[in-house]
Amino acid sequence: MLTTFDDADAFLAAVRAGARGYLLKDASPEELAEAIRCVAGGGTWLKPAVTDSVLRALREEGSEPASDEKLTAREVEVLRLLAGGYSNREIGTALGVAERTVKNHVSSILGKLWVRDRTRAVLKAISLGLI
Repeated sequence: MLTTFDDADAFLAAVRAGARGYLLKDASPEELAEAIRCVAGGGTWLKPAVTDSVLRALREEGSEPASDEKLTAREVEVLRLLAGGYSNREIGTALGVAERTVKNHVSSILGKLWVRDRTRAVLKAISLGLI
């Protein structure tokens, strides 16, 4: 699988679907060729940078965020605005912070809720009673 997604959810989904190779699209042509030869020869090629997040996801699979992974009050505010369909820029304006700060909050929220996108974050937050 050649992808832009460098996260545990995407990796695990690809492997569960039968992928024997997982490489990010920013790989060099040489690395891509080597990965293709490896997989074509019956081997496995997995991007090493994804290993820590994958191991963490496997250990935590099926569990809710740990107590030390609780959302901050600001992250809950951001989640509420995400649920309203606001963009990062609009959320930043509403909260009086830079758009980059909002992006950082969103990234933290995704990690803490073990989801890969904003929509899933909102749905999970609702199911957990966070918003």
